[in-house]
Amino acid sequence: MNTVPPATSRLVLGLLVAVFLWGGNNTGVRYLVRDWPPVFTGSTRFLAAGLLLLAVLRWTRWLGDWQPVPARLERALWWRGGFSLAAYIVVFNEALRHTSASHVALLLAASPIWALLWEHRTPTAHHILRRYAAAFLGLCGVAVLTAPALTRDHWGWKGELLGLLASVLWTHFGRQCRWLGQHLNSAEVTAHSMWRAAVWLLPWSTAELLSRPLPWRPDLIAVQLYCVLAGGVAAFGLWTHALRHWEASRVLLFNNLIPITTMAWAAWWLEEPVTVRFAFALVLIVGGVWLGQTPVARPAPPQESRPQPPIPAAAP
Repeated sequence: MNTVPPATSRLVLGLLVAVFLWGGNNTGVRYLVRDWPPVFTGSTRFLAAGLLLLAVLRWTRWLGDWQPVPARLERALWWRGGFSLAAYIVVFNEALRHTSASHVALLLAASPIWALLWEHRTPTAHHILRRYAAAFLGLCGVAVLTAPALTRDHWGWKGELLGLLASVLWTHFGRQCRWLGQHLNSAEVTAHSMWRAAVWLLPWSTAELLSRPLPWRPDLIAVQLYCVLAGGVAAFGLWTHALRHWEASRVLLFNNLIPITTMAWAAWWLEEPVTVRFAFALVLIVGGVWLGQTPVARPAPPQESRPQPPIPAAAP
């Protein structure tokens, strides 16, 4: 009986936890950007999460021994990590101002397609066909859920285009994390990318604060704290850890599950209804993730019986 290796099981479980936390995060950000400026919302979240993670790395051993960042990686962390993450969060938060959280999450589920286009080396044609079939199933699920929204005038095309661009930027950031993960552990990649992204966004965030008043309600502060701790520190740490061990397209297939958790959170928090159409899309999306993650056992080719060469005598 075949069993799943423990290391693979831990990676899958960690990604599932990250997907659940991100579902709540997406719903929370959608809730926040109705009252807070989008760039300010993202930059303060990354600044708080990045500094908190750095403090854990510096003053505890929960995530390993503290190691200073090598000087040769400083430029890469600013551009590959910080700038890539900053570009993604600006587009993602702006998309949430124009469409629902679950809808943006659906568009993010297309990210394995971009990863497959970027990754050129695949062992066999069988693996290539399998990955494209998995991505196709995921996109069918996205299409089932997205089609009704596209017929409604109040959604508009701005949120759709921004959500699609966010999926491309998310794939790009995942590839940069994979490169950085060859030199730093997952917690270090997450922490240094986050606070650098906040620095990149600081001028824009300041301009937003000067242009409009900012409400400080307890519910908004509580949601932002969740986004910092759960959607920021915990989920990003689990995701970048998986990218150190698996290729980006394999990790990003789990993005197909984020619309499910987002819609579940939105149904509970924002009282959005869950329909039969959602159940059908759920089958397609989960099927795509399963197809991309579960290898099919292939029978070994039969071996022809050949005369065995004589065994040489043992040396004296």
